[in-house]
Amino acid sequence: MSSVSMVTPALAMDDLLQDAGSWMQVVGEDSLKFVDPKLEKGRIWVEGQSRFDDNWDHWYQGMVRAAVGYSISDRATIWAGYTWLPTQNLGKSYVSQQDVWPAFRYVLPTDIGTFSFRTMIESNFIKGDDVRFRPRQMVRFMHPFEFEPRLNFIAWDEFFIRANTTPFGGKSGFDQNRAFAGLGWTFNKNFRFEAGYLNQYLDDATHTNNTMHHLIMGSLFINF
Repeated sequence: MSSVSMVTPALAMDDLLQDAGSWMQVVGEDSLKFVDPKLEKGRIWVEGQSRFDDNWDHWYQGMVRAAVGYSISDRATIWAGYTWLPTQNLGKSYVSQQDVWPAFRYVLPTDIGTFSFRTMIESNFIKGDDVRFRPRQMVRFMHPFEFEPRLNFIAWDEFFIRANTTPFGGKSGFDQNRAFAGLGWTFNKNFRFEAGYLNQYLDDATHTNNTMHHLIMGSLFINF
């Protein structure tokens, strides 16, 4: 699931605003069998993130996500969830975005590593009843090294689209892309840590200005 990240001072280069900072993420997931053995195929997903920009001098965004799911098979899971995204960008007013969404995840083991596919369709409640619909698709790859199976190469990409035009959510079309590459270390069956570089490319509300964030991202994954 679909992490710590990094961003530097903003620079205007070739009409592209570039910035650097960091994101930090903790993700927990497990079966609901701890509630009742009959709920073994039920899943719970909880996640928290903290995000910094302006060369790590400014906290600008947090994220709290929670979802329940159902394992259709050992590879496929469906989800229904909620996200709270408080944001305080420099020079802009505070925004408290709330999202509700369904999601589908499919895990595909192969001889070269494990591919994961996650599709989410967010309903973003940014201000009042102004609802933006934003599909997002992630493709993730994890490859264990033969010399040390606990060490993995990690790469993923996630693409966001605005399905409709809203006053506060912006014009429909491309929204952003996130691309990550790094390493992961599996401590045991319950804990895995990943760290690496995340490139976030953002389009603004009118599709006239773009921003690229260069981030160092760290993630702790917990199976509790």
